[in-house]
Amino acid sequence: MYESSGTRNISLSYGIVACTVVAVLAFGAGFVAAGKRTGSSTLSPLSLTAGPPPDVDFSPVWKAWAVIDEKFVPVSVASSTPVASSSADSNQERVWGMIEGLAASLNDPYTFFLPPSENEQFASDMSGSFEGVGMEVAVREKVLTVVSPLKGTPAERAGLRSGDLILKINDELTQGMDVAEAVKKIRGPKGTVITFMVLRDGWNAQREIKVTRDVINIPVVTTTARPDGVFVIEVATFTSSSPDLFRNALREFVKSGDKMLILDLRGNPGGYLGASVDMASWFLPLGKVIVTEDYAGHAANVVHRSLGYNIFNSNLKMVVLVDRGSASASEILADALRAHGIAKLVGTNTFGKGSVQELVEITPETALKITVARWLAPDGVHIPQDGITPDVEVKISEEDIKADKDPQLDKAVELVRSL
Repeated sequence: MYESSGTRNISLSYGIVACTVVAVLAFGAGFVAAGKRTGSSTLSPLSLTAGPPPDVDFSPVWKAWAVIDEKFVPVSVASSTPVASSSADSNQERVWGMIEGLAASLNDPYTFFLPPSENEQFASDMSGSFEGVGMEVAVREKVLTVVSPLKGTPAERAGLRSGDLILKINDELTQGMDVAEAVKKIRGPKGTVITFMVLRDGWNAQREIKVTRDVINIPVVTTTARPDGVFVIEVATFTSSSPDLFRNALREFVKSGDKMLILDLRGNPGGYLGASVDMASWFLPLGKVIVTEDYAGHAANVVHRSLGYNIFNSNLKMVVLVDRGSASASEILADALRAHGIAKLVGTNTFGKGSVQELVEITPETALKITVARWLAPDGVHIPQDGITPDVEVKISEEDIKADKDPQLDKAVELVRSL
């Protein structure tokens, strides 16, 4: 993934997998980083310290533990080598494995355990650049799927696309593999090559795609003042710096004198929720609902409203570009702008990341990334799992890519000029 992710310090992307973590692979389309609540602050002290629940029989667990101690012989150990029944390290690994299995039993691709090495890597990813391929992945319908390759990264240059199914990483099948494990396998030093076996919608058979790893620096905001009077702002991900960068981009737009704006969120796997809310606030009056976190009764719903910067008047003409790689915070921003009549959407269905993840510390070295809420659009409807449908659907074919054509952008320009 992009090896990306986000936290709540909720981040919409780990990563994408939420959120975002570039691996540089993210942990999947979406971890939304709300940034105000810490993982542990949402749990009562009792939930963090209590023993086994009284209505659960744990005896099968301890019986299995005892059987392992008594009988297990690792096949990788030479016959002449004594085998210890257990050790502190092996016992701790069993505990981590039990928590991983507990998380996996929820059948939620966005909930998983981060043992020490993965948790350390996650923290490192959130700090800046890293080495990998530059794409976000998630598990969709039990298949490892590309949420989005980041623009200008090895993954994009090698030809990986949003929606690609990753069947193998090198020679290892991905069936049953969670995002954290996939990210760990995809990461690697700059200059090394990794091979993916990929199946894409429209292909008759799977194909092999080789990617050379590199240092991944997450792009954020770029601007283009077109000669036809249309101004384009491209947001690649929602980081903590995105609001300031977006404000500067809007300043460029205002100074240009243009009245037509295209916001390009294609391939944006998400990131910090606060960034999405801040950016929407430039277009919406104070108090307008941007998105609601629905906790399904576990906690009070949280409504995120416009901060009311609202510097544009009715003369603004705006179109938002989205595609299958637009996830989480991208979907929230795009849906809010459309719901309040600010912009039209052009492109293809978005990813459909309709849930909120939180990073909860289990021990000082480990964490559990867990789904804690669902997203409600301004109209109170859940963001659909098959993504948000644009007002105008435009696909990009393989032929378009080879010919360096962008029919989605062309349609967005045509539409914004007609508004």
